[in-house]
Amino acid sequence: MKLTTSLLLVVAVTLLNVFSVSSQETARLQVIHNAADPAAEKVDIYLNSDLLLDDFAFRAATPFINAPANQEIEVGVAPNNSTSSSDIIATFKFNLMPGEKYIAVANGVLSPGDFAPNPDGKDTGFNIYVKTMAQEESKVSGNVEFAVMHGSTDAPTVDIVARNVATLVDNAPYPAITDYLSVPPADYTIDVKDETGTVVVATFVAPLSGLADGAAFVFASGFLSPATNQDGAPFGIFAALPDGTVLELPALTTARLQVIHNAADPAAEMVDIYLNGGLLLDDFAFRAATPFIDAPANQEIEVGVAPKTSTSSDDIIATFKFNLLAGDKYVAIANGVLDPSQFAVNPDDKNIGFNIFVKSMAREQGTDRNVDFFIFHGSTDAPAVDVAVHGDGELAKSLAYGEMTDYLSVKATRYLIILKDAGNGSTIAGFHVDLRGLEGGSAVVLASGFVNKDQNQGGEGFALLGILTNGLVVNFPDPPVTDVEDLEAVPVISNYELEQNYPNPFNPTTSIAFSLAKDSFVKLQVYNMLGQEVVTLINNRLNAGRHSVVFDASELNSGTYLYRIEADNFKAMKKMTLIK
Repeated sequence: MKLTTSLLLVVAVTLLNVFSVSSQETARLQVIHNAADPAAEKVDIYLNSDLLLDDFAFRAATPFINAPANQEIEVGVAPNNSTSSSDIIATFKFNLMPGEKYIAVANGVLSPGDFAPNPDGKDTGFNIYVKTMAQEESKVSGNVEFAVMHGSTDAPTVDIVARNVATLVDNAPYPAITDYLSVPPADYTIDVKDETGTVVVATFVAPLSGLADGAAFVFASGFLSPATNQDGAPFGIFAALPDGTVLELPALTTARLQVIHNAADPAAEMVDIYLNGGLLLDDFAFRAATPFIDAPANQEIEVGVAPKTSTSSDDIIATFKFNLLAGDKYVAIANGVLDPSQFAVNPDDKNIGFNIFVKSMAREQGTDRNVDFFIFHGSTDAPAVDVAVHGDGELAKSLAYGEMTDYLSVKATRYLIILKDAGNGSTIAGFHVDLRGLEGGSAVVLASGFVNKDQNQGGEGFALLGILTNGLVVNFPDPPVTDVEDLEAVPVISNYELEQNYPNPFNPTTSIAFSLAKDSFVKLQVYNMLGQEVVTLINNRLNAGRHSVVFDASELNSGTYLYRIEADNFKAMKKMTLIK
């Protein structure tokens, strides 16, 4: 039965007139169609024998409306081609309390014998389930409040977890409905887990950041196995808002993964990497890295390592199994040696056999304009180390082989990184690390290679590497600073020098560094290509040594600019390019 727009309007006005008697004689009611049986894809809903909803579609909802209270009402469900209440195939009776709010959810299947049974033995027959004490808005100012229904007939008892926040639903079987939960408005990653709470079966994004002071009814919908359920709609999670809007929560099926080859064994100088039997990386070289890529999640994946001459997964010599969480980010570092007996033992008795070390909750961006990074100790014959920054304190204490730090967040500038033996405090090496130009970025800093090449098959010597999220590998200065008695001593500057700005081109800031052989009065100015002064960056006396200043060109147009220094008798000028 199809109603014209005009007739629908008449029906709506009539319903409002009938139901809006007084606040004492009506209740507020929302109706949701969540019956995934393909035969019930659309239905007609009758209220006390009068047509309420025509062609009411699966996964649709009404707004909250006024419904008769303090009397028995009869809700009838009919095929979508019904002509009157005589076509009703299922009837449900209710008695609503005046002034109360309800959500009625049509759920289940018409002929349970034709569908997969519920794993917990629950009745999956077509029914209407009612949520009492429903809400049209949040009772907690500023929060979002929602109830959750398990509406998937072939799904087992589940936990629903807001990742890294809290368990929202604990051990809910079909067709349980929770009380309302109250959370701050934000975007949440939602994991649906089995009743043990250990296996993630599906992951979704709940975009609640724009629903402050609002309410919603969240319902699991569809079939985990459509093939055994008349090819019905697949499993998903949906949210019905009080105005009748139904939102599908986006499903997450992949994780982000970066792979780094840091195994210094010469026999593994190049390897082939397989993922679930398919070739992922061919001739993957030592001290190489992939960018972050999408990888299968919420399922066991198998990473295989084979010689670079491999022709198929049959040549795999080492296999590692992982289960990545959808929506999370990981860095996987291949490290160690194939035959530990042929290499120097680790000073701390750590197992140096070939392995894959995984960093979960990895990052592809930095915090604000900082650079975020973690440190991994990947040198098999090196002792536990203390890692410090000259003038800025310690980054890591007693970091042993195979261990990694939490993420650190630092300003994007130049540092002197000092590695010391955690056992006796002696200096192992120092490295000048330049992070300029990496504002807002992320990286992995790892120790690589052998401290003593002669005892390790002539493998690559010790180095400190930086791995960027795009797969770029940065070798910090080689050789490292090892031949000075005090790495923390201020270097002696014997010449005047104006360095090229970094980064260049830039947008909108860049650093200009210069060196003074002795205490000097310094003037550092920026000009446009017409020779007009743009800004004076420095105009005062400075001590001997190396200095740098940040030039902010936010207010300037794109183009080429000149920067000029005068210090005693030293004068120099260089070009720099602003690109917006």
